Amino acid sequence: MKYATIFDALQGLRFQFLKWRIRNVSKRNFLLGLSVLTGLVCGFAAILLKNLVHFIQDYLQYRVQFPYHTTLYFIFPMLGILLTALLVKRLLKGQLGRGLSPIIENIARKGSKIEQHKTWSHVLTSGVTAGFGGSAGLEAPIVVTGSAIGSNLGILAHLNYRERTLLLGCGAAAGISAVFNCPIAGVIFAFEVLLEGFSVPAFIPLLLSSATAAVVSRFFFADRLFYLITDNWTVSQLPFYTLLGLACGLVSVYMTRSTLLIEGRFKRWKSHYRKALGGGALLGGLIFLLPTLYGEGYTLIQALLNGEYALLLRNSLFGEMGDGGMMLILLAGATVLMKVVATSLTIASGGNGGIFAPSLFTGSLLGFTFSFGLNSTGMVALPIASFVATAMAGVLSGVVHAPLTGIFLIAEITGGYNLFVPLMIVSASAFFVSRLLEPYSVYTNRLARKGIVGTHQKDSAVMRAIRLKKLIRKPEYTLRQDMPLGDLVKIVEQSHINHYPVIGADKQFLGMVELDRIRDLLFRVELYETKNVSEFMFFPSETIRWNDSAESAFHKFEKEGEECLPVLDGLQFKGFVFKSELLESYRHKLIRQSRELS
Repeated sequence: MKYATIFDALQGLRFQFLKWRIRNVSKRNFLLGLSVLTGLVCGFAAILLKNLVHFIQDYLQYRVQFPYHTTLYFIFPMLGILLTALLVKRLLKGQLGRGLSPIIENIARKGSKIEQHKTWSHVLTSGVTAGFGGSAGLEAPIVVTGSAIGSNLGILAHLNYRERTLLLGCGAAAGISAVFNCPIAGVIFAFEVLLEGFSVPAFIPLLLSSATAAVVSRFFFADRLFYLITDNWTVSQLPFYTLLGLACGLVSVYMTRSTLLIEGRFKRWKSHYRKALGGGALLGGLIFLLPTLYGEGYTLIQALLNGEYALLLRNSLFGEMGDGGMMLILLAGATVLMKVVATSLTIASGGNGGIFAPSLFTGSLLGFTFSFGLNSTGMVALPIASFVATAMAGVLSGVVHAPLTGIFLIAEITGGYNLFVPLMIVSASAFFVSRLLEPYSVYTNRLARKGIVGTHQKDSAVMRAIRLKKLIRKPEYTLRQDMPLGDLVKIVEQSHINHYPVIGADKQFLGMVELDRIRDLLFRVELYETKNVSEFMFFPSETIRWNDSAESAFHKFEKEGEECLPVLDGLQFKGFVFKSELLESYRHKLIRQSRELS
């Protein structure tokens, strides 16, 4: 009773506030105020996440006294994944939703409404995973956290769908801005990845949110993430930057496909703890062999920018073989190939993190391998630091399919504004190759398999919001192929439908009967015993598969001009979908979303 009274009081205060806002504050100014509040909260969330990771790392490295190799590079990452899996199982009942794919799906199918627990759950779980040395980044978790903060503020303020989506984007922009100290890249990321279809006026709330988060973050972490000391580019280097961009595109495709492949394999494991132990052990063994895979890897990126290449060999089993150029190239190349494996193992086995930072890390090593390898031939003298920085932008652009984000992010976090032209060449080349070979990004690939692509195009978004399985109708009567025409006539007399499925053993779909095609036969009594269903049934040229989307079903209706199509799960009949009901559902969804957008 006491808690009910407190809840009622809070609801009353909320109602009074909304009344005051409607009377005294314009909707535009209110939205701007919410964008600043979103940026403020996201900024502190990013600070909390960074401090949590640093606290865990410092405690493990300086207070826990164990042999360095056997613990730090093997047991700790596995322990972090186990703890994360335990937190997800106990606190969230196994429902976390990793990466940005669920956020994009929320925009497309759930009215930009994100679960409340995501305002804190990703900070906690990714902090534990990364703090214990998991080979994943913090950027995706903080973007999810920021998006959830913006979405839930929009829900509390009774914003409509479009305003709520914009505030969600403000949270995402603020997350990137706070974790990297790069407000411009945060805004561009929100537009490229989440807010397709929004116009220029949306820039103002995004800028306010992103700038606010950057101010909060810089107050606590004043230093830039990376420092790049480089000369300006020359025209003679441009062909090498183009080749580097093509290589970045190929590596991006490799990263995307490897991520999806490994995650798919781990989904077959039902036990959360067996998955965490198995994946954690594999990750620990991989980090033991290649210590550069431990954690985010930002320290190594700065070392490459500084020319401290020997750090590649530190604590490595291969360091004893010498620190020559060939060993550096081989070790860097192996790390390029294995980083995505380590990241996928971290996330798929139960940890939490993103592929943003691993993309930057992989790009830096690819740029180093490319330029250092060519310089070792003695034929050219390429600026290694510049190639390290531009390759970071290239791989990120290819993996996320966001070239502008890659360009401005690297320019902001390194201060390498004089590299804009090489950054554009490498990012554009990588994006072209990646898009050519892999049409969807690492975020949208999973959604494309569910039929959720192009989520911000209005007609497609409305159609994809329809749950096709809810439209499946199971007929009251089914037919056998040996059924006489007379028995069919008796069924027709008792029913009011026009389509009947013909079913064999194990509910196998053999074909269907449409009354409009045989209506003249129904009145010929002399055929009742001589004709049977097999003589006038037909198999439709198109069928709807059990996991098809509503949009896919609609295209099949349009292609065949049919009014009814069967739904099959393999060979088993599940029911019929009628075009009229699909269009009616579309109409209701369109009206509902139009009201939200008004």
